[in-house]
Amino acid sequence: MIYSTATVPVNPEGETKLTREQAWKGLELKARDARLFLPPGLCTRCDVVEEAATHFVREATIAGSDIREIITLEPQSKVTFFQAGGPREGAIINELFEDEAGALQLKFYCYLGLRGKPPNGSEEQAEQTQFDSDKSYKTALLSTLKRTRELLAEGRL
Repeated sequence: MIYSTATVPVNPEGETKLTREQAWKGLELKARDARLFLPPGLCTRCDVVEEAATHFVREATIAGSDIREIITLEPQSKVTFFQAGGPREGAIINELFEDEAGALQLKFYCYLGLRGKPPNGSEEQAEQTQFDSDKSYKTALLSTLKRTRELLAEGRL
């Protein structure tokens, strides 16, 4: 299994301050349309195909892989992406919380496996290494916050 986690401050020194509500709106928007947040060309399709009181379903093509995710929202707090179809199975979570000093933080964590691949096999080990690298989800968290600030400045959030 693949387990990874990363946490970044929402409001580092020198950046436009985001409220919890603004950071949340960015996370919710990203859940509904990843194309607005990922590098150009990485996500070529992202459609909400089902909406329910407790969740919605999106289908997307990200990095050439077709995925289907059941997404739950815990308002102002947590977005969970359940991998219902595609190369991975498991859950990816983005969570807003205050640390012990009261500073707003954004945390990513996941627990995943690769469909049709042996547990802890070479493919999963390679994915684990990628998830743990400096260019993985920590970078994604920082880019999500950057894009949220841009959308706020453009009046689109």
